[in-house]
Amino acid sequence: MAKTTQDRAAVAKLRLEYFYETTVAECKERDMRCKDLESRMTAEKWSDERTALQFAALGRKESEFLRLRRTRMTASDFSTLRVIGKGAFGEVRLVQKSDSGKIYAMKTLKKSEMLKKSQLAHVKAERDVLAESTNTPWVVQLFYSFQDSNYLYLIMEFLPGGDMMTMLIKYDVFPEDVTRFYIAECIEALEAVHSLGFVHRDLKPDNLLIDKNGHIKLSDFGLATGFHKTHETAYYVSGGIEGDANGPPKNIDLSFSRKEKIETWKRNRRFLAFSTVGTPDYIAPEVFSQEGYSKEADFWSLGVILFECLIGYPPFYSDSPIDTYRKIIAWSETLVFPEDVHLSFEAEDLIRGLLCSAQDRIKSPHIKSQTFFRGLDWANLRQMRAPFIPQLTSITDTSYFPTDELGGVPEQIHDGNDMEGVVADEYPALFSNLAFLGYTYRRWDTVRENL
Repeated sequence: MAKTTQDRAAVAKLRLEYFYETTVAECKERDMRCKDLESRMTAEKWSDERTALQFAALGRKESEFLRLRRTRMTASDFSTLRVIGKGAFGEVRLVQKSDSGKIYAMKTLKKSEMLKKSQLAHVKAERDVLAESTNTPWVVQLFYSFQDSNYLYLIMEFLPGGDMMTMLIKYDVFPEDVTRFYIAECIEALEAVHSLGFVHRDLKPDNLLIDKNGHIKLSDFGLATGFHKTHETAYYVSGGIEGDANGPPKNIDLSFSRKEKIETWKRNRRFLAFSTVGTPDYIAPEVFSQEGYSKEADFWSLGVILFECLIGYPPFYSDSPIDTYRKIIAWSETLVFPEDVHLSFEAEDLIRGLLCSAQDRIKSPHIKSQTFFRGLDWANLRQMRAPFIPQLTSITDTSYFPTDELGGVPEQIHDGNDMEGVVADEYPALFSNLAFLGYTYRRWDTVRENL
């Protein structure tokens, strides 16, 4: 059989498998919605008239949802109000949907960059986490995802309070009571993600967004994994860091004062957030060691964030990524608490319980019983008044985003065909779109109510 014929057969097989998998999944979802309605009907003892009306309404909504699934969504359905963020592979825009007027955050990712940088597994994992997190208040909500020949699009809720990194750059450090609140919400967010079978793997202040009420939601799942075959990646084999990790850590800048360390960290932080390399400061040592890791890796990152909130910079920060990497690997020698900062015993004890070997690391559910959290009402955490509540002037207020640092990002999405050269040079045209098969998503509760 000719190679071309074999390729076409392989593509047809994958498309058929995807078609039947999604069809079965959609049928199960419809059946579950019907059973939920029947349960409500029984529990609340509806009248026959009300039951008939509710089932008719559900039928109309199901029909409309099927039409929504078939509708081709494009970037032109949204108008850009402002660019509010950028990363290594795309931008985030505040947008308004043309037909409904609703406000969203639109994340765009260039397909050509995803292919060239081998980011396909990361793209799939991020979309899957967001699609499966519709019932948790601790994760940024996804409403739509779609694609065109050049870009992938994620249409998510807009959280106007900015991110924790911006808050730390502004305030340097947080008091322990403020830190306790945010770390507790991080724990709830991690539990929500872990309960779905995912590990975030990139927990850092940049990815902790603040909603209009001052509460945290977890975002940016580009490095998350559910340990599914479609989420496999060689990213953490090298971690984007080269060099010899043997021997004692070098360039441990203990000669600098804490104030100088904070200022240096703040100067470099935005650049690291926008670069393709990023920062390894929050990555657990077992991730680097290639010896296997699990949910414990996210709790190491949590310990780094706790240290940064109270001290002003991460515990293993250095001027170069390779030195940070060496410090993390040798954490038992390099974890140092500055003498000019007074931490409570409870705070330091929790940090040491998180920044340690994976087998000894505190994690859920034991972390909630640590003395640092004594007296905290975990059950009503999201109903508590947050330490910081954004002062907003409108639903499109972007004052908590560093938009003045986003020079060079076009206001509108470039519509040239960037994929042509990539596909011609590196990937067979037959497989170019297959790489992103199954990316499209429509959220059930976006369907217009006809009740």
